[in-house]
Amino acid sequence: MRYCINCCIHLLPNDLHRQCFRCRGPNHNNQKCPVCKEESKIPLYTDSKQMKLLAVLEVRTDHNESWNGVFCLRKGKLCSLIFGLIIMTLVMASYILTGAKHGLLLIPSPFHYGAFTSNPSLMDNESLSDMKDHYQPSKMNISYIKDYPSIKLIIDTITSKIEFITRQRPDSEELRKQEPHMFSVIPNKFLPNSKNPCWYEEYRGNTTTDPYATNSYALYSKRFRTIFDYLRKVFWNHLYHYKDKHYRLRCLPHFYIIGQPKCGTTDLYDRLRLHPDVRFSAIKEPHWWTRKRFGIIRLRDGFHDRYPVEDYLDLFDLAAHQIQGVLQSEAAKEHGKMNNIVIGEASASTMWDNNAWIFFYDNSTEGEPPFLIQDFIHAFQPNAKLIIMLRDPVERLYSDYLYFASANKSVEDFHEKVAESLQLFENCMLDYSLRACVYNNTLNNAMPVRLQVGLYVVYLLDWLTVFNKDQILVLRLEDHASNVKYTMHMVFQFLDLGPLSEKQEALITKSPASNTRRPEDRSLGPMLPTTKAILRDFYRPFNTKLAQVLFDDAFLWKRT
Repeated sequence: MRYCINCCIHLLPNDLHRQCFRCRGPNHNNQKCPVCKEESKIPLYTDSKQMKLLAVLEVRTDHNESWNGVFCLRKGKLCSLIFGLIIMTLVMASYILTGAKHGLLLIPSPFHYGAFTSNPSLMDNESLSDMKDHYQPSKMNISYIKDYPSIKLIIDTITSKIEFITRQRPDSEELRKQEPHMFSVIPNKFLPNSKNPCWYEEYRGNTTTDPYATNSYALYSKRFRTIFDYLRKVFWNHLYHYKDKHYRLRCLPHFYIIGQPKCGTTDLYDRLRLHPDVRFSAIKEPHWWTRKRFGIIRLRDGFHDRYPVEDYLDLFDLAAHQIQGVLQSEAAKEHGKMNNIVIGEASASTMWDNNAWIFFYDNSTEGEPPFLIQDFIHAFQPNAKLIIMLRDPVERLYSDYLYFASANKSVEDFHEKVAESLQLFENCMLDYSLRACVYNNTLNNAMPVRLQVGLYVVYLLDWLTVFNKDQILVLRLEDHASNVKYTMHMVFQFLDLGPLSEKQEALITKSPASNTRRPEDRSLGPMLPTTKAILRDFYRPFNTKLAQVLFDDAFLWKRT
């Protein structure tokens, strides 16, 4: 027999007793109930046998309603309850995810955004009304200006630690010890009848040998294999035969576009390669000097086999074939015609990226790299020409963020990444020199945005320790965008290129701009005014020094 613990009625095996949930009400009298009378404990029975091994269930009679009724619910109701809890959990998860993006979470962000009112001069004399035109506070009317003073303190600490100290230039013997193979491949002198640095190198392979079989650029990148397939087909047609030996013409670039990223280097490259006297490497940005020669393909992937200098030289074979055609022409042989074709290379990392030094060079200089990229380039090409394109570092950083950020991009996210990066940079400056922090691989990888790339003057001063100022042309993207013809003429003059016809010049200067901002990035609009003010404060001392070095106040970027 079974008992209902609410009403003490004996239940038959087939009796569902549907009313038991509400049966025990105020009219129930324990004294009159035949089962409850003089009994406070009820034994449970199963199949007409008392369960002696189990403890008895004490029936409490001092409450009108009991939670035990829940156990009598139908299975369908229980499933509905569980389903409802799952739906509620999903709704809350959706709220959290979407709320984080739109700033609707109840938990406040550690970094806040919005226009500040205490110091209107922080925006380069922009008034508060100008800032409101740029950015309206959200409808929630949340004020975030209280965090600006703490960020300003971080910037003040960084500024107080800035010292522009001239680095010690290493001698040639030290460089040879670091890269002996490179010095064994590249000669000290180049062909006298070529404007571009080139030389002949003996080729010891035979007709069945693939000259590009081990080239790392071809092995690791599918998009370069088409280029090398073509080079294989024409390779033997461009060998120079002399006294039963085969020679190939090798070349290095005559000039380098060394930086900076997101400053218009792609547009400059696309226009400059239209000049009839200019050729470029088979790949726009080989990144050999800064990354590939150390075995870096992507920093997040770790190190691979180092790309030897021969792999880098292979990238200039197409241009070398054309230079060789000029050198072996009848005019060159009879009248000593000079080759005026020059080769360029446009890796935008060349100016600033020395992150790999810590893994390969001795760290005995208190965190500062003992050797930089420019030391090796100058060792082989003391007459090389360098072109640098810069832009307002504040706008460069935002453009860099929009280009490289993969998901959840927003002006608020950019602001928080800037604040975090500033704090990391401050921590480094408290213990190390400015140069050590700028070239610090660990710091640069930890910062959510690449603040250090905009410290143009730090890199420029280091390049000026090995190259003369007249070998470096520094341009501004703002000037290039407003007057392409003027900046291109400056480049042509700097490289001493031949004259152009009107048609050629029109093609170069009127072609549309390259590598502009993507439509989905433009839809985000400008950065927050507070973020811009913070970055202006951070970059101001570096821009001031840059303007002094270049004798040009335009590099202050007061109004851009």
